[in-house]
Amino acid sequence: MSLSSKPAAPSKASAVNELGYRTFDLGEFHFERDEYFAHLSWPTGTHVMSVDAFLRALQRDLAWNFFYGIVNFDGVFGTLNHYGTVDIFAGRYNDAYRKAELDHLENIETEAIREVFAAMLDDWTNAGFDPFASPSETGTAFGVKNGSNTEAVTRRRVVAKRMVGLPGDEAIRTDADGYPVNRQFADVDQGEPEIHAEKGYEERVGAFSLAAYLSRSPVTWNPSVVSVCRDSLMCPTTEEYILPIIHGNDRAEWFVVLSDEIIWDIEDRDSGTKRAKVTMKAGDVSAMPADIRHQGYAPKRSMLLVWENASSELPELIAAGKISPLPVEF
Repeated sequence: MSLSSKPAAPSKASAVNELGYRTFDLGEFHFERDEYFAHLSWPTGTHVMSVDAFLRALQRDLAWNFFYGIVNFDGVFGTLNHYGTVDIFAGRYNDAYRKAELDHLENIETEAIREVFAAMLDDWTNAGFDPFASPSETGTAFGVKNGSNTEAVTRRRVVAKRMVGLPGDEAIRTDADGYPVNRQFADVDQGEPEIHAEKGYEERVGAFSLAAYLSRSPVTWNPSVVSVCRDSLMCPTTEEYILPIIHGNDRAEWFVVLSDEIIWDIEDRDSGTKRAKVTMKAGDVSAMPADIRHQGYAPKRSMLLVWENASSELPELIAAGKISPLPVEF
């Protein structure tokens, strides 16, 4: 294994290849793309990913600010969030790469990796391709350099401070706001609850239709935060096709499938060894422990409610063995 324990230097000036795409360097990692593939290299190895899959993963890594724990782009490459710095790795969580001593890891200041990843996402995303959308709702990622889609790749994630609809937070999306009901949620009731608050409580009591809210989501596999109570975050999302990352938890997550069906592949967090396959239908509840990684498959656009504990103390407590990686013991 090769390892850089000091924050890596930011990317140096990039070149432009014959197809019109910029190349990027981040520490000792090198990134370039051709018409179909993203090519990655580091001192001890190389890797190739389909460029559409790479961009979908890159989009979410940036939008989620490197998320909780590990964002595996696939079984080889990814990032690990230390909440101030980020590990960028190749083969670190892959037994075969580690045994062959082909793995590589560098720790990078969050702002430095964000700057390079944002520039790469913007330059490598062609006009008409939206890495946040389902495959049937967007253009192609392939081909020579063809414009850009900056508006799509820089869209703002919806994050409430209390609950959606309460004063100071996000309004429920409507046709007038430019959020039509998604084609696969045409049957979702758009009615909203009636609120009859006691005098003096008008700004403290609220309600909204979560189903109607989610039916208007223009993106997939991107949790919005619709309610916040201290460290407790409710993060619903709509899922279609394949979760573009394999998420390695640093805390437990609770999943509630609200509609249709999602199939999950569950692997060991550090080695990638297969541990389970879970099929969840509407009304099913499951917990993803802090020692696994997971990837989901949704045959039809589905609604998923994710409950997150955002406490900054959890990763260290779990890593030190002071609390269990399991959310509940039977």
